[in-house]
Amino acid sequence: MSKLLEIENLAVTFGRGEDAVEALRGVSLSIEKGETVALVGESGSGKSVCALSILQLLPYPLAHHPSGSIRLQGEELVGANQKQMQALRGGRIAMIFQEPLTSLNPLHSIGDQIAEAITTHQLISKQKVLERVCELMELVGMQDQISRLSALPHEFSGGQRQRIMIAMALANDPDLLIADEPTTAVDVTIQAQILELLADLQKRLGMGILFITHDLGIVRHMADRACVMQAGKIVEARTVDELFANPEHPYTQSLLASEPKGHPTAADAAAPVLASLDDLKVWFPIKRGMLRRTVDYVKAVDGVELSLKRGHTLGIVGESGSGKSTLARALLRLEKSEGAIQFKEQNIDTMTENQIRPLRADMQIVFQDPFGSLSPRMSIAEIIGEGLDVHGIGTTKAERDQMIEDVLGEVGLDAASCDRYPHEFSGGQRQRVSIARALILKPDLMVLDEPTSALDVSVQAQIVDLLRDLQRRHNLTYLFISHDLKVVRAMSHEIMVMKSGKVVEQGNADQVFDHPSQPYTRALLAAAFDIRSVNNDSLNK
Repeated sequence: MSKLLEIENLAVTFGRGEDAVEALRGVSLSIEKGETVALVGESGSGKSVCALSILQLLPYPLAHHPSGSIRLQGEELVGANQKQMQALRGGRIAMIFQEPLTSLNPLHSIGDQIAEAITTHQLISKQKVLERVCELMELVGMQDQISRLSALPHEFSGGQRQRIMIAMALANDPDLLIADEPTTAVDVTIQAQILELLADLQKRLGMGILFITHDLGIVRHMADRACVMQAGKIVEARTVDELFANPEHPYTQSLLASEPKGHPTAADAAAPVLASLDDLKVWFPIKRGMLRRTVDYVKAVDGVELSLKRGHTLGIVGESGSGKSTLARALLRLEKSEGAIQFKEQNIDTMTENQIRPLRADMQIVFQDPFGSLSPRMSIAEIIGEGLDVHGIGTTKAERDQMIEDVLGEVGLDAASCDRYPHEFSGGQRQRVSIARALILKPDLMVLDEPTSALDVSVQAQIVDLLRDLQRRHNLTYLFISHDLKVVRAMSHEIMVMKSGKVVEQGNADQVFDHPSQPYTRALLAAAFDIRSVNNDSLNK
């Protein structure tokens, strides 16, 4: 096989002089035709900078290359003029980005956007363009959506949008496909389908793939070789089998060892029930016509029952749209619902907002995106102390300041963090702040809605360890929502599997994981723990 892409001693620096930041330092790698090379590392390691360098999409002249060469089948790309690069981008080199909804134009139909990818590089008739668009839709497994070419991106699911992005990337039969975290924002089953699709397309089209990810499970199943990046340098580059069997560099060893593992702290099986739901329903009306009459309902949660014991963790799993987050919001009385909701032996479904307000401190929530859920205009002390002010906890400022310092210590942050702002912290540190904000009120119940999905694998493991430790020390009860079943297994005593608003399986975590009774559960587990074995047909059963 001939070398498709060769990168030699590539350096990227942002800025100049004393303020210069070295983003890449002497990076060298190569990709052959038909080969998949994974670029692995945590946020800030330089993975995406390397990918954008190949396409020459860095913000030049702020970013520059002090040294290095990037060659596509012998053609030098560093310093190539704009005309050369425009011919290559979307033509011989294509890229799939992490978040399809922000990558697709919200004002243009998906058919027009796929067509634009074709017409930018080819002079062909409208009829030929339409035929090629339909061919691409079939190629990515969306032949049943061809009738919706005039629909806008927001009208499709996350998995469908990612397939549309792949169709655009393949429009001109690229030699090299760069996939930058293409499955981070989708569920495990959709992830498995997309990875299977990419592997199949590679076999059929002979593309080289540069796969950028922090998910080592994907690397194990997708890549031929892996390059591990740390602080702008490749610290280890080997075949995947060698890398996983015998990692040599300490950083690689720490990455492989840092996936969330283990089981939650043993919980008392005879513990009293803290919260329960009986026949809970959350239906959203579908209104049509000039008079906006209700013609049907979206049954987001449809007749769910659950019982959550003190000191236990109930993990809720299922695909996007299955009703997980809606169920959690309804339990906290943040969503209108029907059915009985009991918390601390009180029927809170019939309470007014004023009646339920005193209970709010006892039920807290930690959101998926810590950056989006923390006010950028408030200091860390103000963010964490806000709940104390709302609930009138602490008699003096000195007492509240001490409470804030104590809770920061509990989540592993220094008291000096108090005067800083969210943007000054890493993703993992911001999530610790979110946990501290909830924990300071000494709640009985904490709802954790995808609290680790936006974090690197090593940071995920740290947050899981922190949450388990806090549960042991404070006898906390968790409702843990996630699409990452490895994290769910490490956290949960009981599991609830949801599909289309209903519970399809529920029980002890070991029983559900080791002996699932439903085809849908088995498909979720196959997608999470062995990407190659997922059976997509079982998702519809």
